Amino acid sequence: MIWKNETILREFILLGLSSDPKTQVALFIAFTSAYTIILIGNFLIIVLVLTDANLHTPMYFFLSNLSFLDLGYSTSTLPRTLKDLLSVDKVISYGECVAQMYISLSLGLCECVLLAVMAYDRYVAICYPLHYTTIISGMACIRLAVGIWMSGFLLSASLVTLTLNVDLCGHNKINHFLCELLEILSLGCENIILVELFIFIAGLIFLLIPVTFIVTSYVNIIVNILKIASSSGRRKAFSTCGSHMMVVAIAYGSAMASYMKPRSSSLPGTDKVIAVFYAIVAPMLNPMIYTLRNNDMKAAFVKLIKKINVF
Repeated sequence: MIWKNETILREFILLGLSSDPKTQVALFIAFTSAYTIILIGNFLIIVLVLTDANLHTPMYFFLSNLSFLDLGYSTSTLPRTLKDLLSVDKVISYGECVAQMYISLSLGLCECVLLAVMAYDRYVAICYPLHYTTIISGMACIRLAVGIWMSGFLLSASLVTLTLNVDLCGHNKINHFLCELLEILSLGCENIILVELFIFIAGLIFLLIPVTFIVTSYVNIIVNILKIASSSGRRKAFSTCGSHMMVVAIAYGSAMASYMKPRSSSLPGTDKVIAVFYAIVAPMLNPMIYTLRNNDMKAAFVKLIKKINVF
């Protein structure tokens, strides 16, 4: 396939978050710190899940997938952003921009579906504990994971292809620090109503429907938790579900604020602030939320430290 913009544009210019040098330095320090936490926190979760037999359960299998997605998403965007914060020339090649847009969008869509699957896992575990191992079997986990990754990357391919076929008429200045799908579309000089409609429908499928499913699942979960006789059992169930709901609120809230609102209602700079939340804040907070509030993860971490000290 030959995309028509490829013959017109060879590069884009990312205008970034700020043009003030002092602000750029401050952002570089903040984003570098955040990226370090993202790398250490999410990598640690993956290592703990792989090495501790007590964490070889569906819940932690999906959690390690979430950490892998966060690592991939942040790495597809943040290193380039850090480079631009210290550079006068913020030019990004056409190919790099397309790659960043496709990879980050794919991983973001995968995460939306994964969070819904994680809610379903908790729903089955709490509402149907006797049937849990049958419903959420090892093979079911693998099939769900494959479905999550395939759906995200296939839909992203469709959205990116549609976007790249919009005539930009040589416009190449992106008012963002990322190559975002909607920002590329805003450069178009032709009618893009059909493309925007397709993106809106995709948003309904990958954002609104999963959120509705998650809310419904947790309403049923809360009802069942209240029936638990043991107060310690209720606390443990609420803690596990509370962690997931915090992640859902951050991830879906920022994504819906960006993709499910009319473009005409966007204030200058708002989309960039929202992007900071789903590209940096959410991947950074996920490891903290799941480890600091989870006794199993804490115990696995202590065991790992003891093993390291032995050597």
